[in-house]
Amino acid sequence: MSVKKTRTITVAAAGVLALALSACSGGGTGAADISAKPDYSGSISILTAAAGDPLGSYFENLVKDYKKLHPDVKITLAQETDDNAIKDKEKVLIGSQSLPDIYFSYAGNWGENFAANGLAVDLSSVIAPGTAWGDTFGEGSLNAFKYDGKYYGIPQYVDGKFMGYNKKVFTDLGLDIPKSFDELISDCSTIKAAGYVPIAFGNKDGWPGLHYLGQLFAYDVPQKVRDADLLPKTAKYTDQGYLEGMKQFQQLVTECTGDGGNSNGVTYTTAQQQQAAGKAAMYYQELIEFDSVNTKDSQLAKDGFGIFPLPAPADAKGDPTALEAAPEGYMINKKSKNAALALDFMKFVMNEKNATTLSSPPYGQPSAVKDVVTDQIATPAVAEGTKLVNDAKSTVVWLDMANVPSVGDAWVSVSEGLVSGSLTPEAALKAVRQASEKAK
Repeated sequence: MSVKKTRTITVAAAGVLALALSACSGGGTGAADISAKPDYSGSISILTAAAGDPLGSYFENLVKDYKKLHPDVKITLAQETDDNAIKDKEKVLIGSQSLPDIYFSYAGNWGENFAANGLAVDLSSVIAPGTAWGDTFGEGSLNAFKYDGKYYGIPQYVDGKFMGYNKKVFTDLGLDIPKSFDELISDCSTIKAAGYVPIAFGNKDGWPGLHYLGQLFAYDVPQKVRDADLLPKTAKYTDQGYLEGMKQFQQLVTECTGDGGNSNGVTYTTAQQQQAAGKAAMYYQELIEFDSVNTKDSQLAKDGFGIFPLPAPADAKGDPTALEAAPEGYMINKKSKNAALALDFMKFVMNEKNATTLSSPPYGQPSAVKDVVTDQIATPAVAEGTKLVNDAKSTVVWLDMANVPSVGDAWVSVSEGLVSGSLTPEAALKAVRQASEKAK
């Protein structure tokens, strides 16, 4: 399985909003009509984030296969790598008003900019939960691209955050999967006494800590409050649940990680290596990382690899069933003259056969289509994690991607301060509140 590290969307990406507004200033709702009959003599343009090995050939093959079915269709395919390259490319295309018919999008604030500024087709009539096509996807993945009550994105593959654990260590120490956050903290002392690192953790890039905070906030802060705080115009950041989540995070860093407050100097890959070598009992990781740490010849594979969601605090006032997960997918340009053909192509991309191919070697990207990723095409942990994501009714996007970029950057900074101990939760929340007020 290829591994793509989740990175923070930097404040420079905030320019996408202004560019989007200028791109739409020409007016009009555009010619997009997804209800029309596809014109199989028409043309569509596509921009992916799948350049390079192994994903690069996936869309190339899809285009060839689609043209075998519809030889008169003209398809222009452009591919960029994930993260900064695709963001920079899309900002340029928006500024020149030449966004393609089909284009890649992250969930969260990045996708919201496209939807809010008239650059994406409202796909609710064909992909909302309860529609024939929509019911083939996990509801949580669809909701990740839901803005102002409407569905704009086609989730292609899923990712989620889970605690990976060493089964042999847990068995030898008589530990069960913890059912609450307090149980997890208690288990850490038992594991540490046995000579293992309880939870491998490297926060040198800042965002690993955000993944803990994002999941804990989902548990500790009611969803309506979190949703309002994501928008600077309605944000208050006064709920006590944020403070509780940050205190829990600091407790975990202090009592469960091998480097504690020094984890800001530890790389993410170092934490991966600790788990793979059997030196760490647990490691909080993304679904798309499972196979890169649980390799055939690793000590972890010999000991046995299992997963469980980060357990919720017993007195959580938010949603104790929420799962931190972020799909990536595609949108259709609202000004596309061949939107119906673009939609037809995306339905082809997401059919069971092509979704299975995406989820299998050499591509290994877990499809957002339900019941595709099984033990027959993926390792047991990947199959289990994908099912948990696709079955989740409530998901939360990575904290940095859910917020506007400047507030996301503030969260990265306070994450590092909370880890080092240079910031109290109160001071951290104040810094985020100030960043949100400046973003209004």
